[in-house]
Amino acid sequence: MGKISEIIADELGVKKSQVDSTIKLIDDGNTIPFIARYRKEATGGLSDEQLRNLGERLTYLRNLEERKQEVIKSIDSQGKLTDEIVKNLEQSKTLADVEDIYRPYKQKKRTRATIAKEKGLEELAKIILAQDSSVDIDEVAKSFINEEKGVNAEEDARSGALDIIAEAISDEPKYRKQIKQICYREGFITTKAAKPEEKSSYEMYYDFAEKVNRIPSHRILAINRGEKEEFLKVKIEKPTEKILELIKNKNAIILLNKIDKEDKMNDENKKIASLNKKTIKISTKTKNGLNELYDAITEMFDFEEIEKGEETVITNIRHKNQISMAIKNVINAIKTIDENMPIDIIAIYIKQILEDLSKITGDNVSEDIINEIFSKFCLGK
Repeated sequence: MGKISEIIADELGVKKSQVDSTIKLIDDGNTIPFIARYRKEATGGLSDEQLRNLGERLTYLRNLEERKQEVIKSIDSQGKLTDEIVKNLEQSKTLADVEDIYRPYKQKKRTRATIAKEKGLEELAKIILAQDSSVDIDEVAKSFINEEKGVNAEEDARSGALDIIAEAISDEPKYRKQIKQICYREGFITTKAAKPEEKSSYEMYYDFAEKVNRIPSHRILAINRGEKEEFLKVKIEKPTEKILELIKNKNAIILLNKIDKEDKMNDENKKIASLNKKTIKISTKTKNGLNELYDAITEMFDFEEIEKGEETVITNIRHKNQISMAIKNVINAIKTIDENMPIDIIAIYIKQILEDLSKITGDNVSEDIINEIFSKFCLGK
C-alpha cells in the first residue's frame, strides 16, 4: 500500500498520512460521501473532490498492480520472463502499457503470422529484418520453398515472412505506444453511412470527420451507438507515412568521429557507413561535418511543432521535479490564504516557489545542481 499511497499523495498534493488514513477508512467499508461528511478529522480535511479522485486512483492503481502480477506469472509460466520485462512492468503507469508489454506473450488465435511460422518462414523474416544490402532476398526466399508446407513459390515465402514481421512490429510496445501518440495527435475519426438510404438519428455522422484529440466524449458515445446499431462505418484516418518513417527508424543517426585520421576509417566503420541509415562523418578537431550534424538533428526533431503545440514539453527530469515542488508550494500557499494564516507564513511558501523556479531559470544555482550536471559528463573530454 505504501507505494500506491505515495503516488496518490504526490498526484493530489497532500500528505501521505492523509492518504493512508483515507485508504484505511475505505478498506473498512466506508463510502466516499460518508468519509467526506463525517470523517474530516481522520482525512485531514480532504475535500469531496480530492476524496473522489483518491478513491478512483486507488481502485485504478490496485487493479494496475494486480494486472502486473498476473502478467509476470503468465510470462514466467512460459519460461520467457526476463529482468528487463520485470523492470518495464514495474515502470508501467497505465494498464495500456502493461497490456502492450504482455501482447507478444499472450496466447493468440491462429493468425497469418503463426501459420507462416508453422511453414518455417521465421528465419526468412529475420533475414529481411536485418536489411543487409549484400543479401539477395529473392534468392534466399527460393531456399524456403516447400510444397508440402504450402510454400509453392518465392512470393509465398516472402509474403509469409512479411506477415511475421508485421505482427512483430504490431507487438512491439515501443512502436505501439508511439503510434498511439501519433494517432491521438494527428489522427481523424471518420464515419460514413452504412445504410445511406435509411433515415436515422445518426444522419449528422453519415459523412463526418473530427480530430481524435478534439472530439468530445458525447460524440464518441453517439458514434459508438451508431456503429453498434449498424448505421455507421467508423475508422481512424492516420498519418501512414509518418508511422512508416517511425518504423523504419529514420530518427537514428550513425556518427563516425575522428575522420581526420584515415586509419580510424577501418573496415568496420566503412561497413557501418554503408548501411541504409543516416550516416554522418565528423571531426571535432577540424570541425568537418558539424554543420551537417546540426542540420540532421534539426531535421530529426520538429522544433516548429514543439513551439506551436499546445502542450508543455519538459526535457529535463530535474526541471520536472522542480516544477512539481513549485506546484506543491503553490497549493500550500493557497491553503494558508484560505485559512487566513499570517502573511509571514504565506511569504515563506511564495519565497520557496520563487527559489524552485529560479533553479530552472538559472538565477539560483546551488553547488548540488552543478555537481549533478557535471556528473553526467566526462570532464576529460
